[in-house]
Amino acid sequence: MSHITQNQVSCELCDVTRGDVVVSNAQWRVILVDDANYPGFCRVIWNDHVKEMTDLSEADRNGFMQTVWTTESVIRAVMQPHKMNLASLGNMVPHLHWHLIPRYTDDAHFPHPVWAAANAEAPEQSIIDARRNLLPQLRSELIARLS
Repeated sequence: MSHITQNQVSCELCDVTRGDVVVSNAQWRVILVDDANYPGFCRVIWNDHVKEMTDLSEADRNGFMQTVWTTESVIRAVMQPHKMNLASLGNMVPHLHWHLIPRYTDDAHFPHPVWAAANAEAPEQSIIDARRNLLPQLRSELIARLS
């Protein structure tokens, strides 16, 4: 980028080295989010500081969404969630990104979004640990499918 705006300087998603980057290319990267209660939570981030999906060309938009869909497919296959949540909000960080969150009927927020107040206790630690133990497989599958 030849011209960096003030928004980009303060944008946490503009730093392509930030987070646990699993796989990346010139346009996007997939990171594993460090969330103690939601192992397998991933974020697909557009590398350039772009605010909305329609700011991308049709080809870039289609490629980006294919990455989101592939990531969802891998999370479903490896993590075996009850449901997947996909969200592209960007209200706090206006930088194009998608949240992909595996959800289970025993999670503390189910059936509400993970950003809502918890309505139950988190599952036993052994259940979360079993899900966390799937992360190496999730990482290798994401690399295999997206590289």
